[in-house]
Amino acid sequence: MRPVDEALIVIDIQNDFCPGGALAVAGGDTIIPRVNDLMAGFGTVVLTQDWHPADHSSFASNHAGKAPFESVAMSYGMQTLWPDHCVQGTGGADFHPALLTDPAHLVIRKGFRAAIDSYSAFFENDRTTPTGLDGYLRSRGVAAVTFVGLATDFCVAYSALDAARLGYRAKVLLGACRGIDLGGSMAAMQAEMRTAGVALED
Repeated sequence: MRPVDEALIVIDIQNDFCPGGALAVAGGDTIIPRVNDLMAGFGTVVLTQDWHPADHSSFASNHAGKAPFESVAMSYGMQTLWPDHCVQGTGGADFHPALLTDPAHLVIRKGFRAAIDSYSAFFENDRTTPTGLDGYLRSRGVAAVTFVGLATDFCVAYSALDAARLGYRAKVLLGACRGIDLGGSMAAMQAEMRTAGVALED
């Protein structure tokens, strides 16, 4: 019996985040069999998908003289600049072909506003503009959320922190995630999640 009040949130398992992609996470594709197996155990399954326009402000290519992984000040705070990735309608933005998508009840596309990036499944990077996921989960009676996917220290962590802030029981299965670890971000974000009350399990 699948618990109706628990949701699995599968974060950004897209071609550009997997080996060979524009912003590949090492071993990103290795988690897919476990993620697929997990889907049957949840009453609600949500997939998130980075969905950027080509002129997105988080792309280093749209900032003269800037290189990927440098930071710039945006109206909502400091923003890491990335290689162009998950551009709308491209193969890189597609879900990895090994990922099961039929079990998903909802696909949340994020990062489609050119002026602001969106790591979290719940809010864009201003931490106030909602994606609509919170309302969807509450309307389905979801109280607990489990996160898997890519990347641990960015979109997974930001999503889990927002879930905890919104009052959900939040859990991250680290063994079903892979991270970038940009300047020690893995350790920093895991510590931040623990402090916020997010359960970290393998």
